[in-house]
Amino acid sequence: MIKNWIQILLVLGLSCFLGPQSSFAEDEGVITGIWKTFDDETNQPAALIQITLKGGLYSGVVKQILDPSALPTCEKCTDERKGKPVLGMEILTGLKNNGDHYSSGRILDPDDGEIYHAEATLKDRGNKLDVRAYIGIPLLGRTQTWARER
Repeated sequence: MIKNWIQILLVLGLSCFLGPQSSFAEDEGVITGIWKTFDDETNQPAALIQITLKGGLYSGVVKQILDPSALPTCEKCTDERKGKPVLGMEILTGLKNNGDHYSSGRILDPDDGEIYHAEATLKDRGNKLDVRAYIGIPLLGRTQTWARER
């Protein structure tokens, strides 16, 4: 009888220990989901970006604009997005997963209309995403930290 209780406790203990760990492992390392961006100057929430995986590449679309002072259209864009609504706009394209790092992407800044090279790295157990935008080489750029919403 005691042997049965020990086996039950052992199984319950292992399932409690392994259960959360395996679900965490599934979530960690994945950038798909909704991310909150922040204004570089005010550090106030700016937008919600939904990152999805399509054909082995990650892309991001503006799902909600949180900054009341943000322009509703991309007036400074120089490509086919000029004058188009920022809401629903794909601003992040072509990110490739390289293990714990994502690279080879492009990101549009709707505020200045510029398109930059983009890299991303998950931080804080998958709750934060450091997005680096740069021209030329990564050293010549800036990093924004996005917070996972879901």
